[in-house]
Amino acid sequence: MNNKEFIAALSQREDFPMSDTRMLVQHLIAELTSQLEDENVVMISNFGSFEVKKRLERVVVNPGTGQRMLVPPRLALTFRASTTLRDNTRKGGDAV
Repeated sequence: MNNKEFIAALSQREDFPMSDTRMLVQHLIAELTSQLEDENVVMISNFGSFEVKKRLERVVVNPGTGQRMLVPPRLALTFRASTTLRDNTRKGGDAV
């Protein structure tokens, strides 16, 4: 499902105009992005949590050449599904 299909489905499900739904989704994504850029944890009930974690620098080995390389530190976005979402997904049911 792409963004356009998601907005159409949400609009139809909640009986909102497409333009209002599109604006709502855009504002939601903008706020999530802003919070994650500030390295805050974003928790959504019955869905999960998004968090920016710092990955330390590390040494890796190229298996083909055996050459060792240093991978610099970086920030990585992680997602952890809620227990409710995981259980419902395993059962094949509706997560909401």
